[in-house]
Amino acid sequence: MTTRIVIIGGGQAGGWAAKTLRDEGFDGEICVVAEEAWDFYERPPLSKATLLEPDAALPRLFSEAAQQALNLNWYRPLRVESIHREAKTVQLSNGEQLSYNILLIATGGRARLPGAAWEQHQQVYTLRHWQDAQRLKGRLAECKTLAIIGGGWIGLEIAASARKSGVAVTLFEQQPALCMRSVSADVSAHLAAVHREQGVDIRTGCGTLELEDNDGLPTIHCDSQRETYDAVVVGIGVDLNLELAREAGLHIDRGIVVDAQGRTSDPAIFAAGDVAQHHQYGLCIQSWAFAQNQSVATAKAMLNADAAGYDEAPWLWSDQYQHNIQILGIPQPDSKTIVRENTLFFSLDGNGRLAQLVAFNDARTVKLAKRWMAAGRDLSDVPLADPTFSLMSLR
Repeated sequence: MTTRIVIIGGGQAGGWAAKTLRDEGFDGEICVVAEEAWDFYERPPLSKATLLEPDAALPRLFSEAAQQALNLNWYRPLRVESIHREAKTVQLSNGEQLSYNILLIATGGRARLPGAAWEQHQQVYTLRHWQDAQRLKGRLAECKTLAIIGGGWIGLEIAASARKSGVAVTLFEQQPALCMRSVSADVSAHLAAVHREQGVDIRTGCGTLELEDNDGLPTIHCDSQRETYDAVVVGIGVDLNLELAREAGLHIDRGIVVDAQGRTSDPAIFAAGDVAQHHQYGLCIQSWAFAQNQSVATAKAMLNADAAGYDEAPWLWSDQYQHNIQILGIPQPDSKTIVRENTLFFSLDGNGRLAQLVAFNDARTVKLAKRWMAAGRDLSDVPLADPTFSLMSLR
């Protein structure tokens, strides 16, 4: 029986892997190497409840008692500097070496910034960690104007939280539409309308942005305009922490290449969460559901080579103002979008199969759509746009 499993990463993927290993009866040693000092916590609340609630606590993944029961050996706050595959050891930033029988890489990503000037400015913020949220929350409490760079999901969620706090928000997006890499043009347009209704000044297709300093305050230079804000939040995506895996000689494409069981090109090393490339879609899926469910399947496979692999369609959600927005699947280049009352956006591929559903405040249809996707159902002749047609009849 395996005696020691080492998990690199103290985020959601690492947490669910550790819990699953114990739930599946593994009683050997589990070592977790984490760069942060905290126990496992969830990231989605950081852009919402953590910013809005005065006494928001660390959004723990598990209760303190459940965490204790996992009986983990923590190495924190520390980094793994290198993986030595032949010796089956990892080198820690404090000089220590740790041996493993099985290794899980769940290193996640780091917030991307446009350049050094942005990194050095005191009033430029990112939102990736608990400390980031605390720092931004403190600034939002005293600022009147906020610029958000990036019209993806994180930028929109921060915009919603800032507007709820009464802060004037200007959002800059270099692409011609919001979230355009992940949803159809119809969804992008509806998202823009939702935010403009709430007073967000949205500027798309804005070209290269430059940052200047104005007596300690950030000035954004966009095209011929210069405007100064109390704070700037950059939400232009993440750079995946792939360096360790790459230097160890593992197979890397967009992320760490894994099979359905999360196994890398080295049979003793697995990968989970943001850094694990989805084995069917060839993409890295940065979502709460993937971080949890793929790492659960991977942890089971670490103990049992015959365990079922991960086979779910990508699914994520976002809470903005009064809306719960759920996104199931990934739109294909040839997708045709069918809109139902500006709440359901169906994208069908060339064969009439559902490639993506975006649902505003309609979790029930998302559950149905998961079944349609799994069955490869042809929806081309179904009157999806007709609000009088019962989608429940397609069960």
